[in-house]
Amino acid sequence: MPKPAFWNNTKRYYDLKSYWVNRFGCRVHKLPIDAGFTCPNRDGSIAEGGCTYCDGRGSALRQAGELPSVGEQLRQGKAYYRKRPTEEKFIAYFQTFTNTYGPVERLRALYDEALAEADVIGLSIGTRPDGLSDEALALIRSYAERHHVWLEFGLQSIHDRTLRAINRGHEAAAFIDAVRRAGGGSIQICVHIIVGLPDESHEDILETARVIAGLPIGGIKIHCLLALKGTPFGESYGRGEVNLMPREEYIGTVCDILEILPSEMVIQRLTADGYRDIFLGPAWAANKLAVLNAIDRELEVRGSWQGKRYGEET
Repeated sequence: MPKPAFWNNTKRYYDLKSYWVNRFGCRVHKLPIDAGFTCPNRDGSIAEGGCTYCDGRGSALRQAGELPSVGEQLRQGKAYYRKRPTEEKFIAYFQTFTNTYGPVERLRALYDEALAEADVIGLSIGTRPDGLSDEALALIRSYAERHHVWLEFGLQSIHDRTLRAINRGHEAAAFIDAVRRAGGGSIQICVHIIVGLPDESHEDILETARVIAGLPIGGIKIHCLLALKGTPFGESYGRGEVNLMPREEYIGTVCDILEILPSEMVIQRLTADGYRDIFLGPAWAANKLAVLNAIDRELEVRGSWQGKRYGEET
């Protein structure tokens, strides 16, 4: 299977920038929003304390004090990009915690406020597989009929033993159910996974990728596991009880994942970093550009690209 021509890029994977240009003919930027949501895995609805790797502070805006309105956050974000004399559009990215966790009328008001802003062409809504009610899904589907809409589901791993170990508060079946309920129509689905979770083998990670490859999913974010101060995982790391994946192993694993995924899936992220004031490791993750360049080099050395092994029996 050759590298797809429809990517229209020099990458060996279908990056988000290329997707935006292909879809809209111009640059599109996701503007992050903290709309004040919490998480059912924190407030006691499902559990307390959240996932073991999450510091729970929310966005930098939330840490600074009272949150600006959704519209004001978008206007500030647009001002940053408007310094350049190019045509640009924007996606309102409801990012912080579970952004479908609330009454439908509150969701409607927040989403409407975002879409009322000039040059905002759609929504990207971060949520949990178990945090999407039928009513919220119907609302989001109504927006997708008129706007470009992504639902971003945090999964992290397809293995229930891992989900229990990291205190996700749901099993893999909830994710598969949510994707099947939301997918196959006008809503685009993005999934988040973490590479390097404790006690997961290389084959465990690739099994997560293979399951994702077989579902109606349009995009993926791949994160490295971070150790952060103030989290259960960070405390375990500080005591020397857990290890973080070495850089070269991470790069090789990400390339293995890319080879398994279908060529149409948009690669929205390939690594992660954390707030500098609480970042513990791995040290190599602090240089995101170097990691991305290393992934590019590894794919080139292999003579490989996203989708080269898609559909192969393993």
